[in-house]
Amino acid sequence: MKDLKKHIETNEDRLLDELFEFIRIPSVSSKEAHKADMYKATEWVKENLLKKGADKAEVCETQGHPVVYGEKIIDPGLPTVLIYGHYDVQPPEPLELWKSPPFEPEIRDGRIYARGADDDKGQMFMHFAAFEYLVETGQLPCNVKFMIEGEEEIGSPSLGQFLKDNREKLAADVILVSDTSMLGAETPSITTGLRGLSFCEVHVTGPNRDLHSGLFGGAVANPVNVLCEMIGSLIDENGRIAVKGFYDDVEELSPEEREEMGRAPFDDEKYKEALGVEELAGEKGYTTLERTGIRPTLDVNGIWGGYTGEGAKTVLPSEAHAKISMRLVPHQKSEKITQLFKDHFLSIAPKTVKVTVDFLHGGEGYVSPTDTPAYQAASKAYEKTYGIKPIPYRSGGSIPIISLFEHTLGIKTILMGFGLESDAIHSPNENYPLSQFFRGIETIPYFYRHFVELHRK
Repeated sequence: MKDLKKHIETNEDRLLDELFEFIRIPSVSSKEAHKADMYKATEWVKENLLKKGADKAEVCETQGHPVVYGEKIIDPGLPTVLIYGHYDVQPPEPLELWKSPPFEPEIRDGRIYARGADDDKGQMFMHFAAFEYLVETGQLPCNVKFMIEGEEEIGSPSLGQFLKDNREKLAADVILVSDTSMLGAETPSITTGLRGLSFCEVHVTGPNRDLHSGLFGGAVANPVNVLCEMIGSLIDENGRIAVKGFYDDVEELSPEEREEMGRAPFDDEKYKEALGVEELAGEKGYTTLERTGIRPTLDVNGIWGGYTGEGAKTVLPSEAHAKISMRLVPHQKSEKITQLFKDHFLSIAPKTVKVTVDFLHGGEGYVSPTDTPAYQAASKAYEKTYGIKPIPYRSGGSIPIISLFEHTLGIKTILMGFGLESDAIHSPNENYPLSQFFRGIETIPYFYRHFVELHRK
């Protein structure tokens, strides 16, 4: 692959133009108003796969947003790699915090700024570009299939049935995903663990209408106050989640395993500086990387109620609401944790209000072994382009569908992410370094080569 770097350099502008065309489609899966954009994105993905060398590409309907499937089968006797990605993105709000329009990509200081620049359009498109190179140069060493969905950002509710209905079509030897991050631009890492997720919405209702806070305040419970008190009680003084039974199934790593995790280069001071905080917080007795990788968490993702407009309006609100996510570690089951949380939250509700809990979506955690041909192939690929062996790393993020891949299809997943912590995914000013984008395109072809070699052995 001596011409790989030259190929990338020659095609840099074209590849960026293609990616930017994709990013300009506001494929926000959580909003009904963007349904037409979702279909526009599927057509773009289908046509781009065909243009890049796929023999077949089709838009497959589901109960929700469509899945795009593509393939190039060069020899049924060769190994098959299934590429997974998602064309949907998070909502861009709050818009006023963006320095440039979220769906009009802009390059500043060596980074692509746009919604989806990293998660996951930029990272997914690296696979399209790498595939194109291998096909054009006659160096594709195995069969390749693509499964690109449009519901990852809302928990992939339709993908489970799609997997069940298409087991034969999706048969492969490994699933390759780029939707995660590395420890640093010069510190390659392979994500070997993901946390599971339980995502709920809670509602607190008091009086049958908003009341005058002067006439009724002090006599009627304020749902916003009650909700804040209830949420405040969910975490104890040691940073532990105060839900009975929450930790029953939590996997406790051995001292040796925690020591191995500690090899990852990490600086608390730089971390605080990058985030603009004076102190860190979390479960007592664990390092920052352990808190985000091997321990469960509970966080309020949004809270609202009462009057929040300009100026004063002195009301005692009728309702208050919050979205709460719980990140789970291996052996914790999202269904069980959801029920534990619901039972606990209802049990601490005072009789002065009515409380309901709605489950929105969730999924299980995932751990990938490091002794498989696929992991070793990924390791060799990173080492080739970055010059050092990557570090196995457990991420705090969740991709609920990954565990379902293994359960339904019986296939292990390798998470070859190239994003960085500084990419601000899910936030205003999401970005992706050009260097990581092009390095990803350079690294992926080596995965194919090493995977086929190791698979044969």
